[in-house]
Amino acid sequence: MKPRVAIATLGCKVNTYDSATIAERLRAAGCQLVSAEDGADVVIVNSCTVTDAADAESRRLARRARRSNPRARVILTGCYAQTKPDEAAAVEAVDHVIGLNRLDALVRAVTGVGPERIVVGPSRRERAVSTVGARRFAGQTRAFLKVQEGCDLFCTFCIVPMARGRSRSLPPRAVLAEVEALAADGFEEVVLTGVHLGGYGHDLDPPVDLAWLVAAIAEQRRVPRIRLSSIDPHEVNESLLRVMAGASSVCHHLHVPLQSAADGVLARMRRRYDAGLARERLAMIRELLPDAAIGTDLIAGFPGEEDADFERTLGFLDASPLSSFHVFPYSVRSGTTAAKLDGRVPPPTIAARARRLRALGDRKHAEFARRFDGAAAELLVESTRDRETGALRGYTRNYLRATLAGPDTLIGRRVRVRLAVDPDAAVRATADA
Repeated sequence: MKPRVAIATLGCKVNTYDSATIAERLRAAGCQLVSAEDGADVVIVNSCTVTDAADAESRRLARRARRSNPRARVILTGCYAQTKPDEAAAVEAVDHVIGLNRLDALVRAVTGVGPERIVVGPSRRERAVSTVGARRFAGQTRAFLKVQEGCDLFCTFCIVPMARGRSRSLPPRAVLAEVEALAADGFEEVVLTGVHLGGYGHDLDPPVDLAWLVAAIAEQRRVPRIRLSSIDPHEVNESLLRVMAGASSVCHHLHVPLQSAADGVLARMRRRYDAGLARERLAMIRELLPDAAIGTDLIAGFPGEEDADFERTLGFLDASPLSSFHVFPYSVRSGTTAAKLDGRVPPPTIAARARRLRALGDRKHAEFARRFDGAAAELLVESTRDRETGALRGYTRNYLRATLAGPDTLIGRRVRVRLAVDPDAAVRATADA
């Protein structure tokens, strides 16, 4: 009898995509995918290692899996397994540690035909994107497609280049084939993702770039909506924005991780831009894509961030066209350059700065949403309803989250709607007749 397998995922969208790919491989091997509560024979923990706290959460999740399923085998994979395999294997709840890009070994561990307890390879030697082919995304009516893996930037706060390896791209022909397959499976939107999406194509022969890839997908006309995940400020260029403006299928939504807007802090982070360049690129987005949502990531309390640096960042953000913030209080990631930097910011100060950033982000998002009160839009309806009201939920092309009254037959469909924005900036949609 083939095993019943549960997968628990920590971390980013790339990890989520990897878990979906793992699930596809296991189904092909005859395994049954279940939730951990349904009595799994094997529990896979797809771990994160972005901070020391993420490592600890990965260990906690493995122990929780053992407590919930005492007779199950627990397999730890993902970034923590890749970077600290011996430490992961020392967790008493863990039976196997399987690093990244080892799908065959993972399937063997699940089906009980091996392999050894620890299987991890040198990630910096990887030359191809090997985890690809996901076709189902739990709770999602959007599909994700990993077109790029790894990173060569080595920001001082980030361990990802050591976990994920060097930057490498899925060849364009393979990308187009994946988009076509996802469209054939009924997905109305495909989100292009990667560890360093803006670096797409630089390693290919001949080299291409992200703008070229997006134009090729749009020209194929297989899927109604294409969305991009995170792109660093210096990689947002005019050619990409003009492709987005000219192709009706490309959603007007960008996530541009600034981290800070103080030049001294950006230099200590080893980012590839300064505040002036970031301001220029954000202004270009707003000029060429007037209705675009523009999100960002911010780190509060990076080592060496003085009060003046923080206030400079806050002023930059207030004056910017950004519409949403993801705020991360700085947390040490051992093994990174930033972990050795002086100028540690006291935790209460970090927490206070994070609160101020989130408050500004809430205001900026509300201001952006109110621009579309009464506007016509297209909503892609998700598979889950609002827990409080029971209403359907979905996202517009420019990433406004809205609720909609309607039957389950609308799930997974694009619906023409009229938006209404409440005083508290909640967005409600009414289907056009």
